[in-house]
Amino acid sequence: MRRMARRARSMTKRARVLTVLLTAVACGTVLLAPTKVGAAAFTHRLADPAPRQLPTVSRTGHAFGGVPAVGALFTVSAGALGKHFCTASVVHSAHGDLAVTAAHCVAGNQGQIVFVPGYANGKEPYGTWQVTAVYTDQAWQSAQNPDDDVAFLRLSGESDGVPVEDITGAETLGTGGQEPALVQVIGYPDGADQPVSCANWTKIFSPTQLEFDCGGYADGASGGPFLADVSAASGQGTVVGVIGGYEQGGDTPEVSYAATFGAAATALYQSAEAGG
Repeated sequence: MRRMARRARSMTKRARVLTVLLTAVACGTVLLAPTKVGAAAFTHRLADPAPRQLPTVSRTGHAFGGVPAVGALFTVSAGALGKHFCTASVVHSAHGDLAVTAAHCVAGNQGQIVFVPGYANGKEPYGTWQVTAVYTDQAWQSAQNPDDDVAFLRLSGESDGVPVEDITGAETLGTGGQEPALVQVIGYPDGADQPVSCANWTKIFSPTQLEFDCGGYADGASGGPFLADVSAASGQGTVVGVIGGYEQGGDTPEVSYAATFGAAATALYQSAEAGG
């Protein structure tokens, strides 16, 4: 995954080999049939994270305890969590049930996927949330255009209908930003017990791609949010991209990329929101 990079060459690559997800005719939507994952024992409470300040600009990411609105994507087997393989983050929406990740993370995946927000050290502090629908752009579905390497996920918890955003809070979706910005990037490298965080300035790699230079973002970090304007009070920020795009997010752990969110990403988000 970018990070499928190396193993990714297998996973992109896996997208070409595995059967593609069912594609809805409207709105360029890819749907996964809703499935049930054992008991998702989450506590019904609003997240009240300790204020987090944007870390000092760095060239090396560091492991930390995680944040409520960012989490890992897991495979599921026989009702139990398998391995985490990518990163996603809750974004504000009308129904409070959407997350954003990279399209290459979910392309061709036929199995059940769950999102575990705030995952760290084997703990699931905000429960597990089934991915019941995946939304990708038609340009990605037809040609895996790196400028459209973004996907929105619909998440479902228990039958009482409490949306994930009410539990974890949410990041804001930012579109149209192509200027260099100070961002915090959070990702879950494969096999790691904690997420990695780093803050640095983005660079303009191309008119449609951002570059982020900081080490530590190995396979599994794909889909990790580029968070600008992180609030010290709420600990939340604005997602201006996710690790993906060029080279599926980068061929080395030291350099990451993200497709900028433009008109196509905005339209895709609106389709996902309306699909609720």
